[in-house]
Amino acid sequence: MSQQPTTDLSLPPQPAVAEAGRCLYCHDAPCVKGCPAGVNIPAFVRKVHSGNWRGAARVIREANVLGGSCARVCPTEELCEKECSLRLLGRPIPIGALQRLAWERGTAAERALAERMAWERAAGGGRGASAAAGKRAAVVGAGPAGLSAAWELHARGWDVIVYEASDRPGGQLSLTIPVHRLPREVVAAEIEAIVAAGVRLVTGVRVGVEVAADHLLAENDAVILAAGLGGSRPGGIAGEDRPGVISAEEFLASARQEDGRGLAGAAGEVAGKKVVVVGGGNTAMDAAVTAARANAARVMVVYRRTAREMPAWPREYRGALAAGAEFLWLTQPVAFEGKSKEGPVAKVRCVRMSLGAPDASGRPAPRPVPGSEFTLEADLVIMALGQGPNREVIRAFGLDADGAGRPMVDPAGRASKAKVFVAGDLANGGATVVQAVAEGKRAARTADGGQASQITLPRGRWGSDDR
Repeated sequence: MSQQPTTDLSLPPQPAVAEAGRCLYCHDAPCVKGCPAGVNIPAFVRKVHSGNWRGAARVIREANVLGGSCARVCPTEELCEKECSLRLLGRPIPIGALQRLAWERGTAAERALAERMAWERAAGGGRGASAAAGKRAAVVGAGPAGLSAAWELHARGWDVIVYEASDRPGGQLSLTIPVHRLPREVVAAEIEAIVAAGVRLVTGVRVGVEVAADHLLAENDAVILAAGLGGSRPGGIAGEDRPGVISAEEFLASARQEDGRGLAGAAGEVAGKKVVVVGGGNTAMDAAVTAARANAARVMVVYRRTAREMPAWPREYRGALAAGAEFLWLTQPVAFEGKSKEGPVAKVRCVRMSLGAPDASGRPAPRPVPGSEFTLEADLVIMALGQGPNREVIRAFGLDADGAGRPMVDPAGRASKAKVFVAGDLANGGATVVQAVAEGKRAARTADGGQASQITLPRGRWGSDDR
């Protein structure tokens, strides 16, 4: 299989400066409106054009403390670049690539000058001390939303402690996004800077188990829940519990544990095997590319609709194709079978599908075609159907939930219980990293008594159900 990365978004300095020079610096900045985090894109692009990398990084950080990670994983072609005025003239500014380079060179310059505390000064620049200085907050979850909320509150004078159930902070940044898309050192540097600024981080602690929710409510002026999603969504397919059928989250987490001696766990057992990935979202694309890079003999992605309805971003789909993954459209697994009753998976029984009237998702509903069953050989099946709501955290805090099992939240991020605010995938059901960053900022500003405008999801298909 091909060893190509999903997409190379790097850009050398000289071409980057030239690209930045194409910017029109629009007075209404439509690109900023396309960025959920509200990064002042024209300002940082102008600094890139003048070669002021450190200044460019500071502008980015003022709005997005995880700017380095977002520069690598954001679907910029669906967000800021989609709104760029130059798109109408043929080619938008490569904002994602410019942000990545500005972040890398700018933060490197800061480290070289031993100005690590410039992170804190930049984040609080121009705001002054908050009227709420001296207050305490607990943040549940050290993913993008939680880290963003903690950073925002700390910059406003709050004493903040973040509780993370995993032993690795970062949420999906550290757990499942493949290292070829997001290197460990990028995430580690951003978390290190947040902690160095004064945010306290406690890992390996599950709120509701080791720490009671009532205790956090009693000891803090605000509690921000950013615990992410719950377990993998089941597919309801016969044989789903058979050995060799695993969730995409488990597979990708094992891949990120690579320590130089090869892929760990399930991801380390892929070489030479036939892999079937079930699902059509970005997680499915990540799993397919990761399996291909681990030298699988064949990687097949089965999806019950067509490429037109697939929720994966075009960039990630192209990356999976480039890696060598095959796509079987209008295909639905109906059973995972082995050579013995309880043996590992050996084949996937599938049925062809046709598309009918739109369902609740707004996409054409897939329907089985009678008499169209066929089988695929498979040594490993990776289920990438999304994740369900985090019911554990919702129950621990006694929050009201909607019909989908997500906590009910008002437009400013307030939950149904006093002092509790919700941000990120826990509330929105699974969106982008930059959306989580934006919602973390929103929740923090609401908790601090400031104005927090409603955040709406960008145009496109977002959500945790990748079927």
